Amino acid sequence: MTLLVSATSFAQDIVSADQVVGALEKQFGVTPGQRRNHINGVCITGSFIGDKAIQAYTNSPLFSGKKIPVIGRFSLAGGSLKIPDTARNPRGMALEFELPKKAVQHFTMLNVPVFGASTPNSFYDGVIANTPDPATSKPDPEKVAAYKVSHPDARALSEYLAQNNPITSYANSDFYSIHTFKFINKNNKTTLVKWRFIPQEGVKRLSDEELKTASTRFLDQDIIAKTQAGPVRWDMLVIIGEPSDEQENPTVYWPANRKEIKAGILTLTSASPQQGGVCEKINFDPLVMADGIAPTNDPVLLFRSPAYADSYAKRLVEK
Repeated sequence: MTLLVSATSFAQDIVSADQVVGALEKQFGVTPGQRRNHINGVCITGSFIGDKAIQAYTNSPLFSGKKIPVIGRFSLAGGSLKIPDTARNPRGMALEFELPKKAVQHFTMLNVPVFGASTPNSFYDGVIANTPDPATSKPDPEKVAAYKVSHPDARALSEYLAQNNPITSYANSDFYSIHTFKFINKNNKTTLVKWRFIPQEGVKRLSDEELKTASTRFLDQDIIAKTQAGPVRWDMLVIIGEPSDEQENPTVYWPANRKEIKAGILTLTSASPQQGGVCEKINFDPLVMADGIAPTNDPVLLFRSPAYADSYAKRLVEK
């Protein structure tokens, strides 16, 4: 196929948070009072008990060994309520840890090990390329193809989603920090880390046949039913990085032989619809951090905070 769309048609200047949120609104439309991305979701509550062994790397009160209350949200990527639970999109797990002295720590994760863009501009270009053409109600294939050719940073996530079918349940999904963070211990020593949450029930994915017959909506009711039947748990693993590891590009994998340490257990005891739920009004900004954890200079991580704030402000006004 001849590509008629030049790479120079993509964003050249640094995009703003409002531009990106506006592009998502154009791609998916606007549901007043709702999130612009990850619009489909369910509220969750539970607790986290961190392993004291992690105190060698961070003085975060998250790893005191005491039970920490948690409010969170599972979600499906995309800004339309019509996106089915079988879509080959990332799923999200956002957690707000209620620490002592009214401190708060956010973890905002995806169930994929890499992100789909290395910069805010690249993410914006992807949204624009995949925005439906009003004439066809589908993205222009030439624009999508041109985007893929000119944005190799999107390839890793695309390949992962193609090779891994969607999950059968939120309870059977792993979740990744995506970005690199800094753990800072009591001696002010900094360690590069990533983390992931592994379901104790194991990761389970829909088969190709199940994908053909699965209902449009099953994820929310499934996790509500599972938590009603009993606690659902994840083990948190911290991956210890080396100074040479990539820390500013979330589309790049770390070497597979990096040291992993069990850092705690997340236990969910309830799930409920997000409409009117405990998570509905929370802005799960990934830069909300307490002592002992700090961001890197990853441009996508740093951009998420103003983008989330823009979306949050819009939906509050609409409410």
